[in-house]
Amino acid sequence: MHREQVTSSFIKGIGYQRGVLEVEFTTGAKIQYDDVTSQEHQDFMRASSKGSYFHQNIRPRGGRKIDN
Repeated sequence: MHREQVTSSFIKGIGYQRGVLEVEFTTGAKIQYDDVTSQEHQDFMRASSKGSYFHQNIRPRGGRKIDN
């Protein structure tokens, strides 16, 4: 999945495709989150603090680590 690079000290890139959100962290870890709406993805991309948005809205869902 293509990830768009973002300005954040915590998150390196964010990708979205058909309800799946993929977050790449500055540590290199990549996590996918299911059942994310396109509106939530847009809100995440527009958030002034990607880390805060992530911790409040995405992280509580749980996710799965991916290798690539």
